[in-house]
Amino acid sequence: MNKIGVVGLGYVGLPLAVEFGKTMPVIGLDISADRINLLSQGIDATKEVEKEELLEAKNLKFTSKLEDLKSCDVFIVTVPTPIDKFKTPDLTPLLSASKALGSILKKGDIVIYESTVYPGCTEEDCVPVLENESGLQYNEDFFCGYSPERINPGDKTHRLPNIKKVTSGSNSEIAEKVDQLYKKIITAGTYKASSIKVAEAAKVIENSQRDLNIAFVNELSLIFEKIGIDTLEVLEAAGTKWNFLPFRPGLVGGHCIGVDPYYLTHKAQSFGYNPEVILSGRRINDNMGVYIANRLIKLIAQQGNPIKGCKILMLGITFKENCPDIRNSRVIDVYNELLGFGVEIDVYDPHADFEEVKNEYGIALVSNPRTNYAGVLLAVAHEEFIGMDLDVLTTENGAVYDVKGVLPKDKISARL
Repeated sequence: MNKIGVVGLGYVGLPLAVEFGKTMPVIGLDISADRINLLSQGIDATKEVEKEELLEAKNLKFTSKLEDLKSCDVFIVTVPTPIDKFKTPDLTPLLSASKALGSILKKGDIVIYESTVYPGCTEEDCVPVLENESGLQYNEDFFCGYSPERINPGDKTHRLPNIKKVTSGSNSEIAEKVDQLYKKIITAGTYKASSIKVAEAAKVIENSQRDLNIAFVNELSLIFEKIGIDTLEVLEAAGTKWNFLPFRPGLVGGHCIGVDPYYLTHKAQSFGYNPEVILSGRRINDNMGVYIANRLIKLIAQQGNPIKGCKILMLGITFKENCPDIRNSRVIDVYNELLGFGVEIDVYDPHADFEEVKNEYGIALVSNPRTNYAGVLLAVAHEEFIGMDLDVLTTENGAVYDVKGVLPKDKISARL
C-alpha cells in the first residue's frame, strides 16, 4: 500500500488528504504551524472539511516538518500558483515545494502535481528542480503525474469525491498507477489524459472558458446600462432557449478564474503568439471594479447626496458567497476606486477573518453595519445579506446597488 504525503493543506490539499486518509496512511504537510495546530484539534479555518470528517480520516497525520514525509512514496503537491503584480505566473510556492521534496526523494517515488499551471510546467520547470535536489533521474529513478484540482470553495454539493478527476503520468505505466490511486477516492470516476501536458492544458482552459463567458455578460451589462434596460431581465429572457448558457455579470476574483487565464497567455506569448480573445476578456473583467464603483457614485449623486465625505457600506469582501476565502478578491478594486472620491467606507463580512483582511488589504472590517449610509453596495451574495433590511441602513434618499442581482428589484436603486 502506498503512503501518501500531501504538500499544502489549503482548500485543495486538505480535502484530498482527508479522503485518502480514510483508507490509507497519509501525512499532510503545511508550512503554517498555526494551521497544523488547528487541524490537529479538528478545526478547519477554510470551512471546507467538518470536524467529523477529520476524525473519520483515522490514517491521516498532520505536520509542519518536511522530514516527517521521508517514509512516503507518493507525494501530492497542492500549493498555490498565483500571479504577481505584473500578472505573470509566480511559481515560487511550486518551485519551493519541488525543491523541498527533491531533498527527500527516493528511487521509485512518484510526485503528483495538482496546482494549476501552464502546459509544460511540470516537466519543464518542476522536474529539473526535483532532479537537481535529489540527484535522481526523471522517468528512471522517480516519476511524476499531474491531476488538476477541481475544488469549488464553499460548494457543499460538488465535492472532491463526486467530481470527475483528470489524471496523467510521465509514462503509460505511471499514468495507470496514478489513475488507479485516484479511483480509490473519486466515486465520480476518472479520465486518464494522454500526457501530463494535456492534463495541464485541460485544467487551465476550464477556468479560461468561464472567464470569457463572464466577460461577455459583463460587456453586455456595460452596453445595456447605456441603452437603459435591465441586464438580468435580458439574460432571463434569453435563458428560455435550451442552449443559452446561464452566466451572470459580476466581479471575477478568487484563486482560479481571475488567475488561470494568465498562465495560459504567458505560455502562448513565450511562443510568440498574442492571445487576443483571452486577454480581451481579462481586461473587461479586471476593469469591472472601477465601473461598479463609479456606477454607485453616480447613483448616490442622482439621489441628491453630496459625494465627498458621504458614508458607504460595502457588503462582502470575500471572493465568493458563503465562503471565507479572500484570495484575489476583486471587491478590493471597488473599495480602492471609491476611496478616490473621498468617501467614508464601512466593509461588513460575517464570513471573512478580521485579521486576515487587515493583513491582506489593510481594511478593518466592521462587526456590525451602522445607519444613515448614502450608498449600500451588495458585492458578495452571502446568505446573511439576502434577507437583510437595507432600508434601515440607508438615509431616506440612499442608493442601493446590487452587484449580484439577488435582491428584490423594488428594494434597490440599480443592479449590475
